[in-house]
Amino acid sequence: MTDSQTAATPQASMRAIRVERLGPPDVMQLQDAPVPSPAPGEVRVRVEAVGINFADALAVAGEYLTRTRVPYTPGMEFAGIVDALGEGVQGVQVGTRVAALGGSGAMAEYATVPAAALIPVPQSLSGAQAAAFPVSYFTAYHGLKTLGRGEAGEWVLVQAAAGALGTASIQLAKAMGLNVIALASTDEKLEIARTLGADVTILQDDPDRVKKVRDAAGGKGVPLILEVVGGKRFQESLDMAASRGRIIVIGNASREQANLRPVELMKRNLTVTGLWLTSLMSDAPATQEAARALAELVGSGQVIPQVGPTYALDQSVQAFEDLLNRRTTGKVIIEPGR
Repeated sequence: MTDSQTAATPQASMRAIRVERLGPPDVMQLQDAPVPSPAPGEVRVRVEAVGINFADALAVAGEYLTRTRVPYTPGMEFAGIVDALGEGVQGVQVGTRVAALGGSGAMAEYATVPAAALIPVPQSLSGAQAAAFPVSYFTAYHGLKTLGRGEAGEWVLVQAAAGALGTASIQLAKAMGLNVIALASTDEKLEIARTLGADVTILQDDPDRVKKVRDAAGGKGVPLILEVVGGKRFQESLDMAASRGRIIVIGNASREQANLRPVELMKRNLTVTGLWLTSLMSDAPATQEAARALAELVGSGQVIPQVGPTYALDQSVQAFEDLLNRRTTGKVIIEPGR
């Protein structure tokens, strides 16, 4: 590695969260670890902020879509300053702020990722805003447009509307000209949804929620639903859907099994589509289209990543517990430099 490929040499060790066994958030331990060196094709990033997703908590618990191999350092998405380049890396400058989807390893003061995993972000964004951007906004875009085929003037139902994905979905839906019905657990969270442009807001535990959602969309149900709750609420999503409606399954916050009877889809010609960002990111044309559209919206100020509560690295257990217990709004952020 030449001098032009690296910034000032960091300390020999760093702080990192390590998971040695799977379980609840308190299995995470803050430890000292060697500062990693980038392998060929990789970059090293000084981590400014880590975006925490429900998927991170599922991975620590061993309940994610892919097997979690321990020991490991959690953290799927992050933002920071490029600190060093591995052999063969081109088109990346040391000192540039980037975001990245690395799969794991972000909850540390330094992280290495393949250069291909870097996501350019407007340099006007703070580190926390950049960390709040990749997972939530790419997922929302694919749910609304790539898979959801949302069209201007249509109604879309956004569940968990004050969370990271919910706030991203509301902003993008409004930028696309869709009408938004937002569900959330408290009046305070519904106020956040209204601030971001939601047209109709309904408490998710309102006993008349199904009827109110259908009525809000003209009495015929909602053409597009972003489903993140799962469990027994999945049936409600089917009941809220319009004829020929599209239900995009993005999460399972209830952590309960959902039942689906195909005949229900047949009766109203419904479509249920699963969305997993990890596999979608391997679709280069879809990723490039999403990146182009999102860059324009962020650059114009139509979309502003919503940063929620921030935590220091030694508060990681608390951050995960707050997320799981729905005590947060926006993107939960951990800042290793604090």
